[in-house]
Amino acid sequence: MALRVAVLASGNGSNLQSILDKAAAGVLDVDVRLVLCNRPDAYALQRAAQAGVPHLCLPHGDFPDRESFDAAMVAAIREAGADAVVLAGYMRLLTPLFLNAFAGRVVNIHPAVLPAFPGVRGAADAHAYGVKITGCTVHFVEEKMDHGPVIIQAAVPLNPEEDVEALKERIHAMEHRIYPQALQWLAQGRLVSAGRTVRLAPPACGEAPARAADRGDWLVWPPLEAGF
Repeated sequence: MALRVAVLASGNGSNLQSILDKAAAGVLDVDVRLVLCNRPDAYALQRAAQAGVPHLCLPHGDFPDRESFDAAMVAAIREAGADAVVLAGYMRLLTPLFLNAFAGRVVNIHPAVLPAFPGVRGAADAHAYGVKITGCTVHFVEEKMDHGPVIIQAAVPLNPEEDVEALKERIHAMEHRIYPQALQWLAQGRLVSAGRTVRLAPPACGEAPARAADRGDWLVWPPLEAGF
C-alpha cells in the first residue's frame, strides 16, 4: 500500500516535483494526498494543480499565533488522509503540537551535510566558508531546526571557481534523488530509529536491492537503489 503523504512547501517546490515524477513513474510508492502552502504565490501550488493533486493555501499571517496555524494544518492533513508529512522548502518552524500529531513521520531535506551549516542559508554558508565538500541531508524533523536523526546524506564537491547558484543547482540535483529514495524506504517500513541513529533494514523479500548506477563523483550513504 502506498504511503499517504502531505507535502508542505513555501516556494518553488522542485523537490515536490521530483516526488510527483517518481510516483508517476511507478518508482516511488507514495500517494500525495495534499500539497499545503503558507504562501499564496508558492509555485508548488501550480505544480500540484498541474499534477491533479489536491492543494491548499493557508496564509500563516491569517492566524494569531504559530500554534493556531499549525492546528489548522494538522486538521487539513488529517482530513486529506495523510499519514506522513514531507517538508519541501517549507520555511517555517513546526510547533510541538504539529510534531506530536505526526510523531516520527515528518521528514525534511536540507541543502548541506548536517550538522554543518544548519539554517536557511545552508548552501550559501558552505560556499562562503570555503569547504571542499558539501551536499544535502534528509532527516526526521524535531522541534530544534535541522537537528533530527539523519536518514540519508549525499556529498557534493565544491568547486571554488563556481558561484553559489551553480553550487545550489548541483546540490538540488542530488536532493531530487535522495529525497524520493528516503521516502521509498519510509513507505517500505525499512527505517529503524534508535535514538539519533537511523538504520536501513533489508527489503521484506530478503533480497539485496539493486544499486543505482553511479552518475557522478558523489558519495551517497546509504547507497541509492535502482530507480533513484
